[in-house]
Amino acid sequence: MALNISGAPHTMSEVSIGRKKEKCENCTKQCNKKQSEEGINSLQEKGVATGEVKESTSVQQVLLSACLSCDGCVSEDEGQRISQQNLEEINHVLALNKKCDTSKHKILVVSVCPQSLPFFAIKFQLDVPAAAKKLCGFLKRVGVHYVFDTTVAASFSILESQKEFVQRYRRKHHDSNAMPMFTSSCPGWIRYAERVLGSLVTPHICTAKSPQQIMGSLVKDFFARQQKLTPDQIFHVVVAPCFDKKLEAVREEFYKSILETRDVDCVLTSGEILHLMEQSKVTVEEVDSAPLDHVFGETADPDMTRHEGRGSEGFLEHIFKHAAKELFGLDVQEIVYKTLRNRDFQEVALERDGETLLQFAAVYGFRNIQTLVHRMRNGKVPYQLVEVLSCPGGCLSGRGQAEGEGGRPDRTLVQQMEEHYSSLPVRLPATNPEVQRLYQDWLDGHDSPHAQQCLHTQYKNSTQPPSQILNSDIQW
Repeated sequence: MALNISGAPHTMSEVSIGRKKEKCENCTKQCNKKQSEEGINSLQEKGVATGEVKESTSVQQVLLSACLSCDGCVSEDEGQRISQQNLEEINHVLALNKKCDTSKHKILVVSVCPQSLPFFAIKFQLDVPAAAKKLCGFLKRVGVHYVFDTTVAASFSILESQKEFVQRYRRKHHDSNAMPMFTSSCPGWIRYAERVLGSLVTPHICTAKSPQQIMGSLVKDFFARQQKLTPDQIFHVVVAPCFDKKLEAVREEFYKSILETRDVDCVLTSGEILHLMEQSKVTVEEVDSAPLDHVFGETADPDMTRHEGRGSEGFLEHIFKHAAKELFGLDVQEIVYKTLRNRDFQEVALERDGETLLQFAAVYGFRNIQTLVHRMRNGKVPYQLVEVLSCPGGCLSGRGQAEGEGGRPDRTLVQQMEEHYSSLPVRLPATNPEVQRLYQDWLDGHDSPHAQQCLHTQYKNSTQPPSQILNSDIQW
């Protein structure tokens, strides 16, 4: 069976925007920067996100990564770093590893997000576990040494988010920034919160690192020591459904200046990996299946599991059930969502004897995010927690794998991916023995300084006051 690749693959999430109406699909903002000739030239000079901002006589190519967090947020230095995150970079590492000068050799590690695996399952016409083994077999065929699943890192992120929510809830009466808590796993949302919303929102963002960056810490810290390597001897690639993950990987706090290495050296989208397979002229049948690796170096084939929720690691559902038990002694077996504006703006509530104890919301897509922000400014946010994702439909709908004709999500593909993802068995993060073992062997306990360093981060305030930014020329 030949690989099923529909349409020409993008080098990045390029969104065609005419000069007169330069508006990206998911991000409905318009700004003077894009409307002016000066802004267009600036984007060309920066080569935002790939260094390949293309020009034609009628259409300007602008990258979604630049638009999602617009208003000039991608600096020249960031644009340069992001431009290195492409297939050429991984091919460069593979080429160096074939040369005689072993001082330049790198151990190549690839970590695959669970939301990417349903994409490969559909393209390979296999179930998710079989597709994961085929993907692992292909990556090792081209020279990758280790292939991990990032579900273990997501488990850490969920557990730390659960714990932080309970701590925030208990101090809500004497800390005005404790509630609501916003989830921190989506880099598009984080970028927008830092650069546009500033201090209105950033103190409310959960400090737990995203699964991607926890995986970066796990690979460059624990796994490196297990293999008797220094972090700079490992080249760590993450396969993700979303282009904004590239922006996250180049954040300053995830760079080790002494060793000149990042926790995640390169992010490639699912579509880019599929393009790599196409370039290799290999069919699925020709690829030998190989089990994914364990960070402990064990040889047993790891089980493929998922977390609860709609396909984006289920932070809301896990935190909701944990908080209900921890704060109110209630066991919640099933969560019932109430749809508000649309399927991407839903809420859940915990009630007892007619009293609402907890009220959470899932808010996906920037139009819904803006509605939430306006409510927050007016003091009308009743929620204690909001799971925020920049992509409508959540992570499975990321443009790195779900983009269809005209830049819009391929609804049929997204539905198929949701079905494949939901077919995996659910395992609670707290019941994962590998996670509990890593808390001890890697982090020296749940609340150690090392755990704080590896599992948490901080978010920056904007230099402009929130009211000034929100009243600017941005339109939604």
